[in-house]
Amino acid sequence: MVWRSIVACKLRRRRSVLRYRQFNPIYIVRSHSASPLSQPSSKHFDPLSRLNHRDWLAPNEVLQIFQTLKDSKLTLDVLHKLAKRKDYRPNEALYTLVIQKLAQAKMFDEIDDILKRIKTEKIRLSDDFFYVVIKIYGNVACRINRAIQTLFGMPEFNCWPTVRTFNFVLNLLVLNRQYDVIHEVYMGATQLGIEIDACCLNILIKGLCQRGDIDAAFKVLDEFPRQGHRPNIQTFSTLIHGLCKHKRLSEAFELFEKMEKAGVDPDAITFNILISGLRKQRRFEEAVNLFSKMGHKGCDPNPGTHQEVLYALLDAEKFSEAKSFLDRMVSMGLNPSFVSYKLIIQGLCSSRKTGDVEIVLRQMLRQGFVPGMGMWRLILEGTLSGTSSDDYISFNRILDNPNTK
Repeated sequence: MVWRSIVACKLRRRRSVLRYRQFNPIYIVRSHSASPLSQPSSKHFDPLSRLNHRDWLAPNEVLQIFQTLKDSKLTLDVLHKLAKRKDYRPNEALYTLVIQKLAQAKMFDEIDDILKRIKTEKIRLSDDFFYVVIKIYGNVACRINRAIQTLFGMPEFNCWPTVRTFNFVLNLLVLNRQYDVIHEVYMGATQLGIEIDACCLNILIKGLCQRGDIDAAFKVLDEFPRQGHRPNIQTFSTLIHGLCKHKRLSEAFELFEKMEKAGVDPDAITFNILISGLRKQRRFEEAVNLFSKMGHKGCDPNPGTHQEVLYALLDAEKFSEAKSFLDRMVSMGLNPSFVSYKLIIQGLCSSRKTGDVEIVLRQMLRQGFVPGMGMWRLILEGTLSGTSSDDYISFNRILDNPNTK
């Protein structure tokens, strides 16, 4: 009985406390206002203010401070303030974010200082971190030399580059046409512990073809079996493009046959290169015939293929066939270029095929192209040719009148 009375007394006391809190204004205010530490208001809460608190900051809270930093130029100030805290625990995620913020502010010299700081703090870093840094140096800062230095400086941070990062630097050099440096970086692969892959060799071939050294590119092709790799479609397409660019078309087709014998199936890009090469050599019929053979080889043409064939027909001045081919492209949902329409209209006007001109012009407008004044002059001249001289003179006056709209 005694314990029952004790429990009943506690329950009555608990109910009275709850009723008091329910109607007391102080508790009503507290219940409707969240603590800035527990439930921060997104409108008024400033993440930087967390640095002034003594509360322990979790790693994700530290990252949030930098992520919400609106002025990237304040990145270093925030980092220095953070470093004075007892809970400062720098890691790769933090410094990756810091470097990205510095890149946004174009503070590239400060990125160099951060790398020096990381080295003294002996933080464990992965290849992903250096891949980000190298991309910033190469693509954003345009400091190609710093990108190379960072690549070869990775072992100083007890981190070795992957072939992905190594190939990125090689391709960066090709894109910036620094051909003399490519060989030096390539020869440093062993020093960095890199195992050369097919992508690396393809990058070298692309650089040599861009430089015009096709024979050296073929020597790299011979390196594939020595390195334990097989050339792929990208390898052959790059070489074929280089041969076509330098008007070595017969060698390009020989390589094309060699590629098929090696079991590498050509794709639409390979055919586009060959069709374009034939067109530029004014071998128009061969270009159209090669297009017709694509289906037999199990390769579907892409929009670029159709455009190259259309240009071949236009260059051959086969305007009626070009119009038919253009109709076929439109029916397939493809969009011929503005130049294609312009050349077809010019050819049809010169052939006095005014009916076809109207059809092509309507198609052109449906595709969203607007003829310029020169094209309208050409169309009207072709339409009115054969009329009386007085009409032709009045037509010219209309075109030459600046007040005519």
